[in-house]
Amino acid sequence: IVCAFFCKKNLKEIPGKLQNICEFIVESILGMIEGITLDRKKAIQFLPLVCTFFVFIIFANWAGLIPGFETIGIYKVVDGARVLVPLFRQPAADLNTTFALAIVSIITVQYFGIKHLGLGYFKKFLNFKGPINFFVGFLEAVSELSRIISFAFRLFGNIFAGSVLLAVISFLIPVVAALPFYGLELFVGFIQA
Repeated sequence: IVCAFFCKKNLKEIPGKLQNICEFIVESILGMIEGITLDRKKAIQFLPLVCTFFVFIIFANWAGLIPGFETIGIYKVVDGARVLVPLFRQPAADLNTTFALAIVSIITVQYFGIKHLGLGYFKKFLNFKGPINFFVGFLEAVSELSRIISFAFRLFGNIFAGSVLLAVISFLIPVVAALPFYGLELFVGFIQA
């Protein structure tokens, strides 16, 4: 947000370094979306949502890589043992966050499907031209709903597994052995976003 604020405040006809970097990032993401939609106007409609998802997910993935992030907490007694309950957790390693992102993305897909195709969008779900077409429509509906589970568990699984791996490696061999895994987690966090 700070970067965007300074970039917008100092917009010039001949861009500086910060403006060049920001324009490159936005144009790259817009080009990727345009490659999927094959329409510049539709790509511009999707750009704010895709960029918001990207920025949120990348920070949610990388938050757990901050040393000491999950060690800030409150001690509670559970079954006679003193246990640390963290106040901060890596957002992408929590199923609540990943399910929320998946539900928002599926609702958005349905919204844009209806917006651009009208009520004809539902033809792929409700097709009464024979039993096979009806069954295919039913499978399409189940497929749409199963994407929520797929999106949520894919992001959760990759990020949670990475945080567990880093915790185990850091516990076994501190500092040096964990460094390559931090690099791997930076890469995986970026790819997931």
